[in-house]
Amino acid sequence: MENGYALRFAFLLLLLVLVFTSSGANDFEHCKSSIKEWASSSLRSDTDTKNGHILKDLLFFLHVPRTGGRTYFHCFLKKLYSSDLECPRSYDKLRFNPRKPGCRLLATHDDYSMMSKLPREQTSVVTILRDPVERVFSTYEFSVEVAARFLVHPNLTSVIKMSNRVRSKSGGISTLEIWPWKYLVPWMREDLFSRRDARKKKGPPYLYGNDSYDMKEVVMPLHDYVNHPVAHDLVHNGATFQVAGLTNNSNIREAHELRRCVITHKILGKYVLQVAKKRLDDMLYVGITEDHRESATTFANVVGAQVISQLMASTVNNSNTTEQGPPSSDSSIDATENQDNSSSTTEAKSENMTVGKLMETYETCISSLRSSQSQRRTASLKKVSPANFTKEARRRVPDNALKEIISLNSLDMELYKYAKEIFQKQHRTMEQELHDSVTPVSSHFLNKRRDT
Repeated sequence: MENGYALRFAFLLLLLVLVFTSSGANDFEHCKSSIKEWASSSLRSDTDTKNGHILKDLLFFLHVPRTGGRTYFHCFLKKLYSSDLECPRSYDKLRFNPRKPGCRLLATHDDYSMMSKLPREQTSVVTILRDPVERVFSTYEFSVEVAARFLVHPNLTSVIKMSNRVRSKSGGISTLEIWPWKYLVPWMREDLFSRRDARKKKGPPYLYGNDSYDMKEVVMPLHDYVNHPVAHDLVHNGATFQVAGLTNNSNIREAHELRRCVITHKILGKYVLQVAKKRLDDMLYVGITEDHRESATTFANVVGAQVISQLMASTVNNSNTTEQGPPSSDSSIDATENQDNSSSTTEAKSENMTVGKLMETYETCISSLRSSQSQRRTASLKKVSPANFTKEARRRVPDNALKEIISLNSLDMELYKYAKEIFQKQHRTMEQELHDSVTPVSSHFLNKRRDT
């Protein structure tokens, strides 16, 4: 009798294994077919983009979070483009109206799928990538930093009410409205309140330890953060998914399912990586966060110089158009709204600007911006003391934790390596052109770079 039960149990167990195996195999084949079809379609459409290294009418800054893109926007792009040339944005998923007359600059956290809303043949794309391990650390730290600002309030309910009142009255933009922080910060904020309430209930003494990334009584440990489903969806391989256009902020209807397939069947990531690499190849500029000086120099000379030239030509054309009559083209990119104001503002930005002046302005701007960011970060992290995220604290993170982050970001590791190769080639080409031209700009730049 016992043998009969054992045989039936073994049979049922085998049946379950076969069912799950069959289900898994069917899911893999479905995922493989879907991703290959998407990749083939994406690569075909990307071939329509010609002369990727020449600035076109519209510049799309694909801002990967925590890569230093904010400094490029404020200290480069805002110095080049007047506000009336920026595309209007809605920070609820960062959507915008691409048909605004005179729209020349779009700088958002939107992924590459935004290109489906843009005039592809008239759009140039730029981006910056960062070492994936450093980007994961920075994303975790910034999530804590912003969430910690709310700890001055007695409870989470009062925070939510206060946030809603502020947004409804000011009409301004909050970090909580910007992707991916609109998901990451509330998650971390709730966690911080939960841990604070638990400490109050338990009472002292508190045994925090000396590892800022593993103070579970104060902050969600890094290990828990990187293994959470939210991080898998929003953080890990985030740069690859963003360049591929498959984030949860995507314009592609099937993006969620495709991303799930890659997360579930890691071998399928090679198709997504293929698309992302091809798109980097076609971009006007690819910067590297860690190569800060070289990246800034290259951006100023490759992108900045072309923007200056383009806007100066646009100013001249607008002046001629004003004298000769209305333009013959009705293109949404070439047309201008409130032309007199647009022309004068653009002229103020471009007429007296040079690459050398742009870099001098950038260096002053970035110094001020970093100072204000550092002060705000310090004030915020005091609220989660004794946790303190520093370079020294990062060096104490165990090797197995770093290896785990690397494993979870294998696509980003490969894309970052590829981006560095693209950047190095572009930087060498730029240096050679500057050397051949022997201009004051080149000597100012190259000498300053060699001195640092």
